[in-house]
Amino acid sequence: MKKSLKAIALTVTLAMPLVIGQNAHAKKPAGQYQPGDFHQHSLYTDGSYPFMQVMQENANFGLDWWANSEHGGERNRDGNGNYWDDPAVYPVNPILGDVEFSGGHQEMWRWQSLRDFVYPDIQTTRMDLSDKTVINGLEWNVPGHEHCSTAIHQDTDEATAISEFEYRFDRSDDDTSRDGESSLLDTADHGNVLSKTNDDKDDALLGVKWMQALVESGIGEAWVVPAHVERAWSYLIEDFRNWMDAGPDVAIGFEGAPGHQTSGDRGFSRGSLGGGTYGGTGFFVATIGGLWDGLLAEGRKFTNFASSDYHNHWSTGGSDFWPGEYQKNYTYINTTADDKIQAVFEGNRSGNVWNVQGDLIDELEFTAKSGHQTAMMGETLEVEAGHKVRIKIKVHDPAGTNYCPLDMDNPSLAQIGISQPLNMPVLDHIDMIAGDITGNVPMTNADDVVATDYETNTAVIATFERHGGIDKDGYMTYVSTFPVEKSMFVRLRGTNMPANVPFETDEAGNPLADSLASDNIYAPMNAEDLEGMLFSDVSIATNSKLDEVAEAYADLWFYSNPIFIKVVEEEDKDDDRHGKKKGHGEHKHND
Repeated sequence: MKKSLKAIALTVTLAMPLVIGQNAHAKKPAGQYQPGDFHQHSLYTDGSYPFMQVMQENANFGLDWWANSEHGGERNRDGNGNYWDDPAVYPVNPILGDVEFSGGHQEMWRWQSLRDFVYPDIQTTRMDLSDKTVINGLEWNVPGHEHCSTAIHQDTDEATAISEFEYRFDRSDDDTSRDGESSLLDTADHGNVLSKTNDDKDDALLGVKWMQALVESGIGEAWVVPAHVERAWSYLIEDFRNWMDAGPDVAIGFEGAPGHQTSGDRGFSRGSLGGGTYGGTGFFVATIGGLWDGLLAEGRKFTNFASSDYHNHWSTGGSDFWPGEYQKNYTYINTTADDKIQAVFEGNRSGNVWNVQGDLIDELEFTAKSGHQTAMMGETLEVEAGHKVRIKIKVHDPAGTNYCPLDMDNPSLAQIGISQPLNMPVLDHIDMIAGDITGNVPMTNADDVVATDYETNTAVIATFERHGGIDKDGYMTYVSTFPVEKSMFVRLRGTNMPANVPFETDEAGNPLADSLASDNIYAPMNAEDLEGMLFSDVSIATNSKLDEVAEAYADLWFYSNPIFIKVVEEEDKDDDRHGKKKGHGEHKHND
């Protein structure tokens, strides 16, 4: 059997490349890919389930790590749905700060609930689920933007840092009661006392700098990962550049595949940038040569993540799957680390991460090798011009079923005569995507209302069909070897959809807008008929979301993060091997 390998054609002239990421010479820690999620909600904010129930359900869908990331601002109820000012639950009103009401009940500011209530619940969860890694987070209402998943792991085992961050930088927090209080940090950008800086994009940048200062000061670990980035039309490529420059250890990536995958057209509405999602993935990532590829073509290690954004399950009329039920991030984590939480931060920062929908695959090995060097995702492989690089891809398509509740064939594939159970997806092919690293990329449609096109030569350079691999117990291995003349990046995507599936993929195999499948295949389905196709052990409160569940499970994708390949002179390569030079953009946490 032979793999289908398209000709490699990467021919643009390069500027001086910026290639960042851990160098392939660095010694890799012992580790493994562990599934996780970093964006979910409970009754503490606008979720529909008690905090502890959300934590327990995370463990039930195969996750090894997760971060609780809920909105800032203020709320009138606790993690069990009790009002903070209910004397039957709280004989003494616990609320601090300026007084505000909602629905006739006094609200608690999130800076307090994060510190005094959520974090103790997280500590309890860690004791109850000792084999899991639970992280303290916040969905930041970003000044001048929309939302961003953040997390802080404080070395002193408390939540004073995330409390201060929310108070100072969340645009929904208008409490002033802590102004003038001593800050955890004393920096030129932020001073040494608390004040409100939560109005505009400049304040958002200050927040990123504060997070970076937190890490550099040794107080703890942190990340900032913008969420559902196309939804509000507020994130531009220059914003991501600015965040990375201001916070190289904390601005590690974005949520390329949003949650809310049973919300009409999967993830967000047609009013979002790009007209919604494409195969459940946002326009920035799903478009070859789009914004993400633009950043990668600049040599920036900006990691693509997925999330559940869990609020309310589809079975009770919500728009979500449980964390881990549908989307997973697989992060390479040092399993020998003394501090498991810090290891998750370092793993996500490394860029050695891939994400998948519907358990289409459950293992991925993606490496680039030249000579005695081997690079994984997020790393940089150094080669001399003209030397060959060997790309190895090994995936595992698991046997058995995923969590799809419907006992039916895949309606999208049925259009082209393929009979495949909706809950037993089969990987059809993998695309290898690559582009030259050119330095700052210009936008080719910068005069449009929304600039979305970038001057890169990113393209699919190889397609590996399922029948082209060595299929043994679900494992398939593909190898491609080619000479490299210019610095470049290489990434992967894979799917259960062949090319030219009506309303799903175009003739080149690219995902089409999910609104097409919704309008033409899934929205016309009869809810009662779908309910009759549920497995016997599945109980639901409403059948209103079953067409959207079917759509989500029909069209599945996985995305790797990139490997960077840097062309160097022989003397530079030798110097770096012996530790005489340090690659541009390397930071202490990548050593």
